[in-house]
Amino acid sequence: MKVCIYGSSCSLVGRSGVGRAMEHQASILQKAGVEVTEHLDRTVSAVHINTVFPDSVIACIWAKLHRKFIVYYAHSTMEDFRNSFKGSNLFAYLFCKWIRFCYNLGDVIITPTEYSKRLLSQYGMRKPIYALSNGIDTDYYCSLSAGRKNFRKKYHLSEEEKVVVSVGHYIERKGILQFMELAKALPDVTFFWFGYTNLSLVPGEIKEAVRHPPENVHLPGYISREELREAYRGCDLFCFMSFEETEGIAVLEALSCGIPVLLRDIPVYEGWLEDGVHVYKAVSGEQFRERVSAILNGEIPDLTRRGREVARERNFEEIGKRLSMVYKKGGAVYENFDRRGRSFHPQDHQQAVEGRGVCSG
Repeated sequence: MKVCIYGSSCSLVGRSGVGRAMEHQASILQKAGVEVTEHLDRTVSAVHINTVFPDSVIACIWAKLHRKFIVYYAHSTMEDFRNSFKGSNLFAYLFCKWIRFCYNLGDVIITPTEYSKRLLSQYGMRKPIYALSNGIDTDYYCSLSAGRKNFRKKYHLSEEEKVVVSVGHYIERKGILQFMELAKALPDVTFFWFGYTNLSLVPGEIKEAVRHPPENVHLPGYISREELREAYRGCDLFCFMSFEETEGIAVLEALSCGIPVLLRDIPVYEGWLEDGVHVYKAVSGEQFRERVSAILNGEIPDLTRRGREVARERNFEEIGKRLSMVYKKGGAVYENFDRRGRSFHPQDHQQAVEGRGVCSG
């Protein structure tokens, strides 16, 4: 079997969660013994589409003309498009119409969580939708003392210094303004925000916050995968204050690395990340401040073991098994798929993944 992970727009999303998800798909398939390519040609059995740019629509048309099985990954929703870039709220409704058109070009639609699946169902999608985690390489993102030492040496941090890390674009939805306020309220704690966005794309309030952060906030910008792993290992807490997500790959990375995680209490985490069991959650600025202090001072239980279990349930091998079921029931794994002209039956997919935990129909 050969699968095309279509990536001509990768340069536009390479530093985002979508770009990481595409990398994950390639790793998942390769671990399952599937040949992966970025190029559309007649030898592929299936095509993964991850973006909603016009060239992705063209790729879908090509795949349909050549009778290729199309898996459309729904990483974006109208809800997470809002409060992102300049003008995003004004065009959110039109964006919803566009992604509905794009996603319906797939034979199946895969989205990371039950929450995002519910949102897409409300849009009136005509194709089967499945909740399948983006997955995490738990062998790569693991807890090692060497990473902690490297991170602290690089940024001249003492072993005793308390460090809080977050990851994301410089956009309002990610909670960067609240992150800055949290840092102001805890001047004895060192904060790092990893990620970058061209400031010409964001509102003035975000520009001001990034250009003049509190003294205890560091903004190193975009860093490599290896450096980010060391940052997870080297910090004392991962604090993710995002207001809207379809899953949150950075959350899985932090959990897998075995560090405490504090999240905003939003619907996407319901059913798989429980407050006080796997992670801690907060809503208001005061709650975040209290939780950060309690975690850093060891005043509340350590949840990292349970958090790692959540990550292990979403490792690449497990996600690969779920994805294989989608292929098999769609007919895409058969070597004579094109010759026999097998048709796609949505009911097969319902039987394939119904009630399967991280992948459900």
